[in-house]
Amino acid sequence: MFFLAAKTLGFFAVPSNMLVIICFAGSSLCFTRCRMFGMKLTIIATLLLVICGFSPIGRAMLLPLEQRFPPWHVTDVAPTGVVVLGGVIDSVISGERGTAELTASADRLTAVASLARDYPNIRIVFSGGLGQLFPQGEPEATWAIRVLESFGIAKNRITVEDQSRDTAENARYTKVRTNPQPGERWLLITSAAHMPRAVGTFRRASFDVEAYPVDWRTGGRNDLQRLSLTASDGLAAVDQAAREWIGLIVYFTVGRTSELLPGPARSH
Repeated sequence: MFFLAAKTLGFFAVPSNMLVIICFAGSSLCFTRCRMFGMKLTIIATLLLVICGFSPIGRAMLLPLEQRFPPWHVTDVAPTGVVVLGGVIDSVISGERGTAELTASADRLTAVASLARDYPNIRIVFSGGLGQLFPQGEPEATWAIRVLESFGIAKNRITVEDQSRDTAENARYTKVRTNPQPGERWLLITSAAHMPRAVGTFRRASFDVEAYPVDWRTGGRNDLQRLSLTASDGLAAVDQAAREWIGLIVYFTVGRTSELLPGPARSH
């Protein structure tokens, strides 16, 4: 039920979707007795689309999320394993084309290739099923195995969890599959902006992980002074940031995390 509600309401929580809907509603009202109100709605929504599309507001929203966890650094103690969250393969297009089609978050998989080379004994777990509201095709994990094998990683090193549909299920189901033991070191790989919510859900599932953020969309504070060259870039940043901030609030409200904005250290 939560998954269904989240996916349905999530459509309206995306700023670009809402602004387009408001533009359409305003334009439609222009042909009624509420013409003036419709014109105002249309103008306001259009201005907001321009602001979100070309201003650095999206990067400003992403920056505190991406800065929350620093890059992972090599230590003397080798990791026990690494958990990679899904969201890196388009299962629908992959099924139609017969080959794994990577998304903009492919850094999650290339990071695994590097770790597998540096730590020959590390356990590799990919967590990702079918996250669409109306699922079709094979689970993302099925395609991920093929990609990881193409990197030269032996299949017997890879464990897959292919039932999860969201981040909370990633944490719960992966814990069952891996059965982590005290003293083990597990790395969690996901996009930097998604890391706070991901770490929060894994902590809630009593699965201690070390953040290994990848897929940064901001370069630092200098990005706050840079305009987007295309409206699609700016809107994509606003949409991604809005999803994460709303996700953090919802997960905290329903008890899927115990902290509103999880960080490197636990709150006391």
